Amino acid sequence: MAIEGSMLGALSYIVQPMFDLVFLAGNRSAIYWVAGVIAGIFLIRAVSDFGHRLLMNGVGLAVTSSMQRDMLSHLLTLDSAYFQFNAPGTLIERVRGDTTLANQIWMQVLGTAWREVVTVIALLGVAISVDWRWTIVAVAGVPILLGPVLGMQRYVRKKALAAREFAARLSTLLDEIFHGMDTIKLNNSEAFEDVRFGTAVDRYLNQEMKVRIGQAGLPSTMDVVAAIGFASVVIYGGGEIIDGKKTVGQFMSFFTAMALLFDPFRRLANVAGAWQATRASLERIRNVFHVAPTIHAPARPAVLPDDPRGADIRFEQVAASYGHVPALRDVTFVAKAGKTTALVGASGAGKSTIFSVLTRLLDADSGEITLGGVPSTKLGLADLRQLFSVVTQDAPMFDESLRHNIVLATPDATAERVSAAVDAAHLRDFVAGSPEGLDTPAGPRGTGLSGGQRQRVAIARALLRDAPVLLLDEATSALDAESEAHVQEALDRLASERTTLVIAHRLSTIRKADKIVVMDKGRVVDEGRHDELLSRGGLYARLYELQFNED
Repeated sequence: MAIEGSMLGALSYIVQPMFDLVFLAGNRSAIYWVAGVIAGIFLIRAVSDFGHRLLMNGVGLAVTSSMQRDMLSHLLTLDSAYFQFNAPGTLIERVRGDTTLANQIWMQVLGTAWREVVTVIALLGVAISVDWRWTIVAVAGVPILLGPVLGMQRYVRKKALAAREFAARLSTLLDEIFHGMDTIKLNNSEAFEDVRFGTAVDRYLNQEMKVRIGQAGLPSTMDVVAAIGFASVVIYGGGEIIDGKKTVGQFMSFFTAMALLFDPFRRLANVAGAWQATRASLERIRNVFHVAPTIHAPARPAVLPDDPRGADIRFEQVAASYGHVPALRDVTFVAKAGKTTALVGASGAGKSTIFSVLTRLLDADSGEITLGGVPSTKLGLADLRQLFSVVTQDAPMFDESLRHNIVLATPDATAERVSAAVDAAHLRDFVAGSPEGLDTPAGPRGTGLSGGQRQRVAIARALLRDAPVLLLDEATSALDAESEAHVQEALDRLASERTTLVIAHRLSTIRKADKIVVMDKGRVVDEGRHDELLSRGGLYARLYELQFNED
């Protein structure tokens, strides 16, 4: 970069002997060495420019990928609540868009600024060597424009920050549209979504255009300085040439240096505008890194119970909330080891929150949860979560093979164990009927599978993990009657050996539960076996009667 920048200074310096010795004095022998020097200057500049671009591009790519990995690693440490309040599109834009933009511009700023500073120093050196007074006259207009330039920089930064927010909004909209395509088509809302996205694009372009206007204004100010400087030098220096105080070669060397000098000044002004846009992205990146997880593992984790399968799970006056919205209120119950405890209640009763606080995806505001007498908050997070196998209603999948989705929690599982889990989850027919078998891609979010197939993959995953506690959120809801009977049989065998908590939406599936905990508005309002709860005629009886009548 320094070599590349200094070559323009050498080029402007060679202009003086080219004019004085070759053109005016007619020295033919000087033609060859002057031409050779000029060719050498351009050759050195070309090699230096190639090396500079290669180095900066390599460093830029390495820094970008490193920053993206670091940001994702940090995001993976944050609590689930953070992702509930930050749209996926916004986070994708920060991990991909902001890091890429910031590093691209940062590499441009780093490379360009250093090279142009060297160029400015070299050209100023040539100009001063010709006449320091001419140099002062030429750059006298620079301080006048410092105020407007600083004002433009603040304007660019403000608008760039707004533009990045609008870019994140575009990513969020696209995420919503692509994942809700069936809903859009079934509701004939294609035109509405087209207009909604178009409006968001227009808002983004409006902000981005303001950034570009501000960036364009910065180098344009240098044209004003150049006009003042060149006019002043011609007036001042022209008279000295006429009077014979300076040669034409000296003037042309100075004029060339100044003409070349204002171009790097323009680029430096452009870099200043680009840097303001970079600061906007860096600020958004910094905001992510400044978010700290609120759920922490203890400094000295307690030891797991000797026999986790024989550990009761006890809730003692547990309260929890999402932000300022209460979700659990004074919840107390016991899930006995090796028994099945079902959680029932209307939507919003707090059933899913029980799972969240138990696995510490959400920390309780008060109260205590113990496993075999050990408070869950005293266990390491990894130690705590390895106690659970979870099957949820939505059965989340990743865009990988069936095998990858099944061994997600147990990547070192043997082929025999994987095969046994596939059989127990009644997934064998589907695997055998797929040309690629267990290597069949599941598709983005499991879109290559039916709802029932996704749930069976999730069940196979839980069976393979073989954890002491089984958490089921209506795990057979997407299965047909025949598959449900087979899978329920496998789950019954699995549940007989471990503690099981079931979130039940269809009350017919939990009649055989050892205990049913009835919840309403975040509170436990009743508990007992199926027949006991029916005989009391409380909330459970009303819910059961309502579903029975619907059936």
